[in-house]
Amino acid sequence: MKFPSLPRLPAAMPALTARWSWPALPALPAFLRPGFTRAEWLFSVKAFAAAMLAVFLASWAGQPRPFWALMTAYIVAHPMAGAVRSKGLFRFVGTLIGSAAAVLMVPRFANAPELLSLALALWVAGCLCLSLRDRTPRAYAFMLAGYTAALIGFPAVDTPLGIFDTAVARVEEIGLGILSATLVHSLVLPNSLAASVLGLLDRTLADTRAWLTDIAARRDGGADRRRVAGDITQLRLLSIHIPFDTSHLRWTADAVHAMQDRVAALTPLLAGVEDRLRALEAHGGIPDDVRALLARFGPWLSLPADQAQAALPELRAEVASLTGEARRRQLADDPWARLLRVALAERLDELLDGWLHCVHLRADIDQGLGGAPMTARPAPVLSGPKLHRDMGMALWSGAAALIAILVCCAFWIVTGWPMGSAAAMMAAIFCCFFAAMDDPVPAINGFLTWTVWSMPVGALYVLVLLPLVRDMWTLMAVCAPVFLILGAYVGRPSTVGAALPFLFGVMGTLAMHDTAQADLTSFLNSMLGQLAGVFVAARVTRLMRSVGADWSARRIQRATWRELIDLARLPRSASRGQAYLLRMLDRISLLAPRVAQSGGAVPGVPTDDALHDLRVGADLVALQGVRARLPAVPLRPLLDELAAWLRRRIDGRLDAPPAALLARLDDALNRLVAAYPPLAPLPPEARPAASALLGLRRNLFPDALSARLFIAADSSDDDMHPGHVGTVDASDGDGDGDGDGNGNGNGDGDDGTGTGDGNHVRAAPSEGGAPPFSLNAETRA
Repeated sequence: MKFPSLPRLPAAMPALTARWSWPALPALPAFLRPGFTRAEWLFSVKAFAAAMLAVFLASWAGQPRPFWALMTAYIVAHPMAGAVRSKGLFRFVGTLIGSAAAVLMVPRFANAPELLSLALALWVAGCLCLSLRDRTPRAYAFMLAGYTAALIGFPAVDTPLGIFDTAVARVEEIGLGILSATLVHSLVLPNSLAASVLGLLDRTLADTRAWLTDIAARRDGGADRRRVAGDITQLRLLSIHIPFDTSHLRWTADAVHAMQDRVAALTPLLAGVEDRLRALEAHGGIPDDVRALLARFGPWLSLPADQAQAALPELRAEVASLTGEARRRQLADDPWARLLRVALAERLDELLDGWLHCVHLRADIDQGLGGAPMTARPAPVLSGPKLHRDMGMALWSGAAALIAILVCCAFWIVTGWPMGSAAAMMAAIFCCFFAAMDDPVPAINGFLTWTVWSMPVGALYVLVLLPLVRDMWTLMAVCAPVFLILGAYVGRPSTVGAALPFLFGVMGTLAMHDTAQADLTSFLNSMLGQLAGVFVAARVTRLMRSVGADWSARRIQRATWRELIDLARLPRSASRGQAYLLRMLDRISLLAPRVAQSGGAVPGVPTDDALHDLRVGADLVALQGVRARLPAVPLRPLLDELAAWLRRRIDGRLDAPPAALLARLDDALNRLVAAYPPLAPLPPEARPAASALLGLRRNLFPDALSARLFIAADSSDDDMHPGHVGTVDASDGDGDGDGDGNGNGNGDGDDGTGTGDGNHVRAAPSEGGAPPFSLNAETRA
C-alpha cells in the first residue's frame, strides 16, 4: 500500500518558525536527574536480585515472614563483595545471640511486663556498650544482638509460648537473606577490596615519602602528616573485611595488618627527625654532612625492595658517621650538638629499618595477589587495644537507650496501646544505629523525615499493589521500578543517607503483608507506632546524650593525657608502646574533623602540631625501656613531675609546663653526659635515653634555649675547660656547691667531689663507683 504524501510547507514557513521563541522546559532538580554510573546500576541490580532470591527461598521453605529475608538482603548489601560476606557473618551471629536472649527472657517475665521491659532494655543497653567499645566492623554483631532481642521479644509479649518458633523463624529468614546476598554479590561480577586497600596502602607510603622529602627540603607539609594518621585508621577498619574478600587479597591479610603497624611506627620517627633538624637549625644551622645525608634518603625511598636492601649498608654507614669519632672530637666542647646528632642518628637508623620492612611487606602483598606463596616475616606482637575507646560515653549511650526504651514501654503498659511494641522496637533500633555520633539527633531526625516521605509509597504497595501479586514474577514486576531506582541511590555515597531510610520505610510496610494485616487501619497504627518510637529516641538522646564537637575533642585529648600519665608512672613493654602509638594515631584522626567543626581551635587541644602528644608518648616508652639499665640517671623525679603537670591539665588548668620540669630534664641530660667520656661512643642503652630526653625537652619546651651541659672529665686530664664549680652526688642527687661571680668556687657531696674554675666543671670519680656530674647555677636554681 502506498501512503499519500504530506503537503509541503510554504516557503515562508521556515523563516516564520525561526522567528518564534519556544518556551524552555523547566530544569529538573538534581535529585531527579541522577545520571547513575555503571557501578551504581550494577550494585542496585545485584541487591534487587539478592532480595528477590531471598523472598523466593523463604516462601519456598514455608517461612512465615519472607519479607524479613528481603530486608536482610538489602541491609547486608555493599559494593564490595568482601564487606557483604563479613557483614553477613556478623549479622547472623548477632541475630542468633539476640534471638537466644529473647527466648530466655520472654517466657520467664511474661507475667511481669515491667520486669520484661527492664530486662530487654538492659540487654539492649549492654550490647550497645560492647558495640561502641569495639569500634570495628565486628561491633555490628554486638549491636544486632541487642536490638534483635527487642525486635523478637516485644511483639511476643502477648503470645510468649510462641517465642521459640518466632526466634527460629527469625534466624532462618535472616540466614536466607544473608545467603542470597552472599551468593549474588560473590558470583555476579564481584567487586574486590584490592583496589581500595592497595590504594590506601600506596597513598600512605607516598605521603610518608613526601613527608621525609619535605623534611630534607625544609618545607611544610602538615596536610600530608594529618592524612597519614587518618589513612592508617581507615585502613585498619577496612582490613577487617580482607579475609572475606573474593580475590587473592584474602591471603595477604597478615601482611596488610603487619604493614599497617609498620607504617604507623614510622610516624613518630619522622616527627622526631623533623624536630631534631629544627633543633640543629636553631643551634647554628644544619651541618653540611646532615644535609648531604638527607639528600640521599629521597632516591633511596623510591627504590624497590631488593635494591633498597642492597643500598642499605652504605646508607647506614653514613648515618653512623654522624656520631663517628671525627665528629665527637670536633664537638668535644659542644655536648648539646653532640646529643642532637645522637638523637638524629638514632631516629634515622630506626627509620631505615622501618621503611625497609614496609617496602618488603608491600612486595609480599603483590606476590600474594598473584597467587604465589608469601614470604613469612616476623610481625610485632601488640598488647592492648589499637583503637581509642571511650567507655564512659559507651555507658552513657547505653543509659540513653535504656531510658528511651523504658519510656516507650511505660506508655505501652499504661495505655494498653496495641502498637506500643513497635514504638519500643524503633526506640531500641534508633538509639543503637547512631550512637557512635557526637550528636545523633540530626541523623535520627533525617531518618525520620525520609521514613515519613516513604509512607505514601508504602501505602500504595500494601493497599493496592501487593493484593494483585500472584507469583514471584508479578512480585518482581511490582517491586522492580521503585527498588531498582532507590538501590542505585543507596549505592551512591552522597544520597545513601536519604535513600536508605526511604527504602527501609517501604520494605517495613511490605512486612505487614506477612501478618495478613494489610489494611488501612493496621498500616496507620503501625506507622504511628514506629514514628512514636523514633520521636522518643530523638528526644531522649537530645536530653541525655548529645554533645558538641568541641566537648568531644576535649574528652579525647584528656584520654591522651591520662594515657601519657600511665606511660610516665608505669613501665610499659615495647608491645604496649606500639599499641599506644596506634591509639594516638586513631585519636589524631578523630580529633581532626571535630576541631574543624569547632572553627579550627579548641582550648587545650593542640591544633598546630597534631603529632605533639604522639612524640611525647614515644619518648616516654623509650625511656621506660632503658630505665632499669641507667642507674646513674634517676628518672623517677622527672616522670613524676611530668605526670603531675598532665594531671593538672586534665583538671582544667591548661598552664604551660613548669620550669621545675625543665630543670629536671636538664638534670637528667647532665647526668647522662657526665656518665660517659665525651670522646667515647654512647653505649646502646644510653643512645635511646639521650634521644628520648632530648625529645621530651624539645616537645615540652620548644622555645627554651639550648641546655648548658657539662663535660665529663678523664681522670688523667688536668686541663679542664673553665667553668662554674659545683658537684652533685650521682647516686642520690644530693649535693651542694657554691661559686663566686668570677667563676671560682668549691663544692662537696656525699659520694664525690670536684673542683674547677671558669665556665665548666671538672668532675672526679666518686667513691661509690658511680661517675659524678655537675649542674650549672641556672639549672640548680
